[in-house]
Amino acid sequence: MVEEYITVSKVTDYIIELFRSDSNLKHVLIKGELSNVKLYPSGHLYFTLKDEESQIKGVMFGAKYKLKSKPKSGTKVLIKGKIEVYKNYGNYQLYADEILKDGIGDLHRKFEELKEKLNKEGLFEQDHKKKIPKFPKRIGVVTAANGAAIRDIITTIKRRWPLCEVMLFPSLVQGERAGENIVRQIKRSEKFNLDTLIVGRGGGSIEDLWAFNEEIVARAIYMCNTPVISAVGHEIDFTIADFVADLRAPTPTAAAELAVPQFKEIRNDVDQFNSRVNLAINKTLNENMARLDNIVSKKVFTFPGEIYAPKEMQLDLTVNRLVHSSKSLIMKNQNRLDLAKSSSVFKNPGSIIKAKKENYLLQFSKLELLNPLNTLKRGYTLAKSEGKVISSSKDLKSGDELEVEFNDGNVNTKVI
Repeated sequence: MVEEYITVSKVTDYIIELFRSDSNLKHVLIKGELSNVKLYPSGHLYFTLKDEESQIKGVMFGAKYKLKSKPKSGTKVLIKGKIEVYKNYGNYQLYADEILKDGIGDLHRKFEELKEKLNKEGLFEQDHKKKIPKFPKRIGVVTAANGAAIRDIITTIKRRWPLCEVMLFPSLVQGERAGENIVRQIKRSEKFNLDTLIVGRGGGSIEDLWAFNEEIVARAIYMCNTPVISAVGHEIDFTIADFVADLRAPTPTAAAELAVPQFKEIRNDVDQFNSRVNLAINKTLNENMARLDNIVSKKVFTFPGEIYAPKEMQLDLTVNRLVHSSKSLIMKNQNRLDLAKSSSVFKNPGSIIKAKKENYLLQFSKLELLNPLNTLKRGYTLAKSEGKVISSSKDLKSGDELEVEFNDGNVNTKVI
């Protein structure tokens, strides 16, 4: 018996006919969670529909016109359509006619719950975010050792800032143990005196990026003493790591650009600064030289004698005036002394004493006439009450005690 071999196409055609003959596959109502959603410019939507145990590729032709908005990965949906075999690849897939939203997927729910929790704890606050150094000497990268992300980061850093050293801390970035790996490498990186740490990976589905949505990774980034730049997925992808990091980059390449300056730009800035400094120095030097020339050309330096000659003349005049004034003062006082010596005071000093004595006796006799005690000698008395002289009877009343002073003594009495 001769065996007959058939082509792959014939086998595929046979399978296609089997699918088409099954009425259950012509009208399918199926539900699941979307993943790897891509809307092409042609308007066709490609996706993966999955549940906890299985997944199926799917397509919706003309989705751009059938759907109000593009579905997102992680969204649970209800789909009407059919299942057929795609001949080119020999695999079966879902052809969707209608896609309805059926709630948010479990992963997205977990994402939102953790995001809200960490936000309430303050892990996203701007006050906690550290500044990224402008001129780093050493940058660490936590990512897969053989991924495109590390190649892009190293290439970009070496091109922009070749003075910087790049250290790789290889880690799993996908799968069940990826989160633990990332945390371990973040902690290990702090032993190497880094200026900046980049944590991330290339793009992928929400499942592929899920390690960067784990709480342990978020807290490790928050506790890291080194400034951290997150670089997870593509520009439209957001993870918990992006919110807690000190700076978020849309891609790994963008993270490298944010981590280092452009060497050419810095060099141009330095050259321009150097030119401005030289111009300023030359300008100042020329101005000071002009001032020096102006000062040196003055008569003070060309004829220094002219500085002190007028002062010497002024000194001579002052000395002459001083000598003349002193001689005039001495002569004036000498004349006053000679005049005083020629007066009678110096010739007969006793006459001054005699005149003073006669004037004293004259003044004493005048005072004696006014002495109230002389009145008592002539027989009069002086009445006092409590030490005060009584000059009128109106100042007294019955019972007052009086002291009557006579020329030869005092007598106490009382008014009746």
